[in-house]
Amino acid sequence: MVVTLGAYAWRLVAIAAVVVGAIWLLGEIKVVVVPVLVAILLTRVLEPVASKLRARGARPGLAAASALLGFFALVALVVWLIGPSVLDEFENLGPTLTEAVDDVEAWLVEDAPVEISRADIDRAREMFVDRVSEMARSPDGGFTGAASLLVEIPTGGVLALFLTFFMLKDGGRFTAWVRRQLPEPRRELADVLGRRSWRSLGGFLRGAALLGLVEGIAIGVTVWLVGGELVAPIVVVTFAAAFVPILGAIVAGVIAVLVTLVTSGLAQALVVAAVAIVVQQLDNDLLAPVVYGRMLSIHPVAILVGVVAGGALFGILGTLFAVPVLVVAIGVLEDLHHHRSEAAVLPEGASGEER
Repeated sequence: MVVTLGAYAWRLVAIAAVVVGAIWLLGEIKVVVVPVLVAILLTRVLEPVASKLRARGARPGLAAASALLGFFALVALVVWLIGPSVLDEFENLGPTLTEAVDDVEAWLVEDAPVEISRADIDRAREMFVDRVSEMARSPDGGFTGAASLLVEIPTGGVLALFLTFFMLKDGGRFTAWVRRQLPEPRRELADVLGRRSWRSLGGFLRGAALLGLVEGIAIGVTVWLVGGELVAPIVVVTFAAAFVPILGAIVAGVIAVLVTLVTSGLAQALVVAAVAIVVQQLDNDLLAPVVYGRMLSIHPVAILVGVVAGGALFGILGTLFAVPVLVVAIGVLEDLHHHRSEAAVLPEGASGEER
């Protein structure tokens, strides 16, 4: 018994060492990891367009370039049409939220039914600022300065664009090469896992975009109807927050309520809060199961743990990429378990090709 427990303990120690080492390595090479993840997401979005162009006779390079240029042309058109007005309102979003937080703090200190002192509020704010500062730190413990950002952001952006182009152009050749490197018995399983990962990632991106659009329009229209301001930033923030399920919806809803509180009043803010809660519940209970389907049915607890763990380990970037990584990982694990279960019930000596 003791020998068995000791063997399992050493295995757990070895697994923990590998996990810690992998996390440390990812943090050290994030300047490469982040562009790779961005390129994968962009490739998943643009691959259907490139595939249709190749089916119409376009060469792979031309199809990849056309899909990429078309995407940026669409983004540029949207920015040109609504960018100036949205950016002007975004400038007022920060001061408005600060004013709303100050009003809430004053109410908590002066009129709240429970006794809360100004010192308690100051400690809570200090803890929040410290937490945000920790998430903004670089892996070596220092703050990411403006000079570092001026280098890392353009470099990462250019690398992500190059990677996206070559993934769109040569993705099929690369996956075929990887498949040839695997042992023959493992190739069928690799194909299944690869297709599942690609479908899961695409389903998540499409679902998050649709849910974000529905929630953004519903909450934005509500803010406009009750006389609130900064509607455009609220819609944009709500749409973007949908890509961080649960926590993103909560943050977007709080922002909408605080903005309405300052620009329209308490009663109107309560209306926006009620609508936000109803819309998010309807999306989670009715629309999300239809949009995502069974393939992405992940328990909310797993999503929360994944987002919090990603933020704790890799900061804001970890929060943004946690759910896509979790979606793909859970899909792969489910297919791997299903494959092993099927293999276990095969007659001795039977192979996958005989089924």
